[in-house]
Amino acid sequence: MAQEIERKFLVKDDSFKKDAFKSTRIVQGYLSSVPERTVRVRIKGDKGYLTVKGIGNESGASRFEWEIEIPKQDAENLLKICEPGVIDKTRYLVKAGNHTFEVDEFYGDNEGLVVAEVELHSENESFEKPAWLGEEVTGDPRYYNSMLMKNPYKNWKNK
Repeated sequence: MAQEIERKFLVKDDSFKKDAFKSTRIVQGYLSSVPERTVRVRIKGDKGYLTVKGIGNESGASRFEWEIEIPKQDAENLLKICEPGVIDKTRYLVKAGNHTFEVDEFYGDNEGLVVAEVELHSENESFEKPAWLGEEVTGDPRYYNSMLMKNPYKNWKNK
């Protein structure tokens, strides 16, 4: 298993789009959404993926992750048996300094939510923070995709 270290932020505005070098539509569901082990099925463009993630560490920035590409048709079939609630979003890749941010713009029940993640080699690694980057939400479980399917952004009282 690989160790995933990432920090997550809200996005202030859509100015990141002018610097995006790629965008991909993603639809995903969860076979298991318990925090100790999430099992995600994802269709990203024309490819399917199955991902298992472990529980995060105390800061929420680091956790184990295992992913394998599967045929798109298998992913479509697995989505049919996932827990209720589908995540639908466009992911933009945006270079800032030596890092690439993954910026997710959500649709459906999570319309209006835009978050950015940056993967790091260590939790203390420094990185350039672009002007469109807002409040850090690393470790806030409300922003986990597996939680957004259960309690979507449209239901939040104090956005």
